[in-house]
Amino acid sequence: MGVKDAVARRFLGICEERHMTPNELASIAGVTPSSVYSMLDKSRRNVSIVLIKKLCDGLEMTLGEFFSAPEFDGLEQEIV
Repeated sequence: MGVKDAVARRFLGICEERHMTPNELASIAGVTPSSVYSMLDKSRRNVSIVLIKKLCDGLEMTLGEFFSAPEFDGLEQEIV
């Protein structure tokens, strides 16, 4: 799994834990729903760290808390 997929999986997991939809996540973070759905789209290659930060702010969690999750342990190396 790549880092982009891990980020999307992590946000989906948080939404599930908090019983919220991606639209609700976008609303509390002050971003457009299309930004969230774009980030979740498997065909998109990259995700912005600024978007991750905004979503974390909306969820009232730090970037450290976000990235301290099993999804990010043992990620494949991005440099080929």
